[in-house]
Amino acid sequence: MNNDLSHWKRFLEWFCQSDGTGISLDISRMGFDRSWWDSMQSSMANALVEMEKLESGAVANPDENRMVGHYWLRNPDIAPNDEIREKIRENLDSLHYFSERVLDGRIKPPNAKRFSRLLMIGIGGSALGPQLLYQALEGIPEKEKSLSGLETYFIDNTDPEGMARIFKKMGDSLKETLVLVISKSGGTVETRNGMLETRNAFKSKNLNFAGQAVAVTGEGSLLAQLAHSEEWLGVFPMWDWVGGRTSVTSAVGLLPALLQGIDIDAFLEGAKIMDGHTRNPDIRKNPAAMLALMWHHAGSGRGDRAMVVLPYRDRLDCLARYLQQLVMESLGKEKDLMGKMVEQGLTVFGNKGSTDQHAYVQQLREGRSDFFATFIEVQEEGVEDSIEVEPGIHSGDFLQGFLLGTREALSEKKRPSLTLTLERLNAKTLGSLIALFERSVGLYAFLIGINAYHQPGVESGKKAAAEIVALKKNLFSILENEPAQNFSVEELAHITEKQDAADLIFSLLESLRMNGRIKGTSEAEPDLRRYSAKS
Repeated sequence: MNNDLSHWKRFLEWFCQSDGTGISLDISRMGFDRSWWDSMQSSMANALVEMEKLESGAVANPDENRMVGHYWLRNPDIAPNDEIREKIRENLDSLHYFSERVLDGRIKPPNAKRFSRLLMIGIGGSALGPQLLYQALEGIPEKEKSLSGLETYFIDNTDPEGMARIFKKMGDSLKETLVLVISKSGGTVETRNGMLETRNAFKSKNLNFAGQAVAVTGEGSLLAQLAHSEEWLGVFPMWDWVGGRTSVTSAVGLLPALLQGIDIDAFLEGAKIMDGHTRNPDIRKNPAAMLALMWHHAGSGRGDRAMVVLPYRDRLDCLARYLQQLVMESLGKEKDLMGKMVEQGLTVFGNKGSTDQHAYVQQLREGRSDFFATFIEVQEEGVEDSIEVEPGIHSGDFLQGFLLGTREALSEKKRPSLTLTLERLNAKTLGSLIALFERSVGLYAFLIGINAYHQPGVESGKKAAAEIVALKKNLFSILENEPAQNFSVEELAHITEKQDAADLIFSLLESLRMNGRIKGTSEAEPDLRRYSAKS
């Protein structure tokens, strides 16, 4: 009993409820002590000062001389100048105006009475945020307004088979499909490929792609130029001070949400209210500061433990993937602000509960203690006519039982966990939840001395991919120019001056062979295989 009372007192001490957000935080099971907490107060106070500078318009991305202003999107009043404030307000009005005209049929496709489908083409932050909103909010909760927007499909990869499956599934409904292409630069390869494949699908059905297309992109980008020249239905801006992984409260997330019938005003209001709480210098009343400190404690400020995200609601199935990009792209940095090699990061993975009772909870409880769990609970079941699966017990009672039971099982083994509880899942609470994690990322980055708002690793990966595609084109060209010649991998490696990448060349040649674009033998040993042009 004394232990139970002791835990209750610890819970009361470390419980934080953010008024107006419908979200509370419990960090009592994270295993820290008061002396550690006290030792971190000065560092967190400094982090809050740095965050204030960022919101005031300080350059946060020195590589590109950019500010970081996603916080201004839900509260234009705090933007650093009148021009930005006016742009945000005008854009929000334009988004409402356009979406209303689509949904009421005033804007319609050339070959149908109205739009009934939305096909979104994007990748990374231009896809994960909109996917999270759609999955979390497109259901029909009994106590909320039923949604009456467009049924939505996503192309978020350059996988030709994946795109073909979507086109087949959509079938004749392509004629009543609004296509939304999202790319800040306008040159993102995966998004460009998705657009080209979609164009081809429209062409095969004699449909006018431009008459059904909308763009969200950087001002003056290649995509913006294309959309204007072809007279697409609309072009909406992505400003350079909004990063992809924090773009869900920009047109990237708001336009598709409006077209799906989601209440974006409530979404933005939830984010704005949470932002206010996360500016509080009283750290015990600042949920983002508390979260960031827990991440620091769990991983000793080095990311030594992974964060396992466990949302116990089907509608939040996409949350772990969304947080993977937000957290790992922001915090995975080779160097700190002083240029010192630090190799920082915070690994994120997760899956919905109670699926995890049958997946990896066994290891979490009894295997390596190299993680901390983030439980996410939604108290309101969301339906009014839930049946009794046992006397006095509904399915949702079991869902809560699995969450609390798993948390107890981890606590028994001294495995750290924290719990975020949402009173209900709606547009406002989802906005608050996203804002909470965005701010936590920023504060944690300041705590460990890294820049959360640039990503040189992402750019290097894109560059490497482009070089490999160029090599594949070169190999194909060599074979076509010598149609009677059979080449070995080693010969082609020599010709292309890539002797140290023969295994890479083998992979590229085998891909071309398997897809019938070149001819090749299939001996068991790779060094015996020969390749030639198809003709």
